[in-house]
Amino acid sequence: MTETSPFERYGAIQDVNELVRAIDAQHCTPGWVPRQKPLMWPRAKSVFQPVHWRYSEIRPALVAAGRVIGTDLAERRNFVLRNPIPGNDFATTNTLVGAYQSILPGERARSHRHSSHALRIILESRGSYSIVNGRRHAMESGDIVLTPGGCWHGHGHDGMEQAYWFDCLDLPLVHLLEPMTAQDHPELWEANATDAPDSPMRIPQATVLQRLAEASDGDEFFGRTVDFSSLDMRTITIKAHQWKADWRNRAYRQHANQIFVVLGGSGHTTIDEARFDWRFGDVFVAPLGSRVAHHVQDDALLVALSDEDLMKYCGFHQLEAA
Repeated sequence: MTETSPFERYGAIQDVNELVRAIDAQHCTPGWVPRQKPLMWPRAKSVFQPVHWRYSEIRPALVAAGRVIGTDLAERRNFVLRNPIPGNDFATTNTLVGAYQSILPGERARSHRHSSHALRIILESRGSYSIVNGRRHAMESGDIVLTPGGCWHGHGHDGMEQAYWFDCLDLPLVHLLEPMTAQDHPELWEANATDAPDSPMRIPQATVLQRLAEASDGDEFFGRTVDFSSLDMRTITIKAHQWKADWRNRAYRQHANQIFVVLGGSGHTTIDEARFDWRFGDVFVAPLGSRVAHHVQDDALLVALSDEDLMKYCGFHQLEAA
């Protein structure tokens, strides 16, 4: 049987609906047809929601996890902060995922590596440590600890009290772009690690506070701010904010997804219509395009993790008063 040529197949078509059905067989879709989700819209807005997680409510669950599950069953004893939108089972924002994690005295979390960049903001720790590519450095309260993608990394704890921190990874972005690779360390643990007290993978709390003390008061949107972003982790912007009691920012919208981690003080933030009263250890999310307004009650220290630099690199970032 002779195959119909494209000229014969489409030459007799006189009806647009017939054309749409015919081209669908070629795995094509016309650009003019209506879609359930439009291809473009007039104003940037994330489908992710503003959300607030209270450390005072999750910390007891981490204590319970320390009783009921060991690192032999859960290589990383953590609770992932899932944004409660339909169909999402792990992402905190469209590009970033956060989690509270804990480790007990004497434990070691096995070494592995993966494509996604990661960092830790240490909430409560005395005596825990991280090993990154064979170099060991401390993880003490208030530190920011980096793990660029592709680096072997594991954690341990030589202290006397359970340690807690906040993890952030660009995992949702890696899933979207699809370059994921992940491997367990062939020896499960990086033996014979070299102590590296001045490791570039660790930003000590003292450094964060000193840099903030030397900084200007900043602008009306973000206040006193220091950027601790790493060129080895370009997809995650890391900024520390230090705000005095009763400080209020000028409300803004920006084309960036933000995760705020509270390291000190208290206050409240209104994100679109949601008000979040925050204090030490809390985490809250301001999705891309949302209106963000802060009001500080007690002198506060927060770290904001975002995809701002990624948006700027792509030419998508915008910031405006709201």
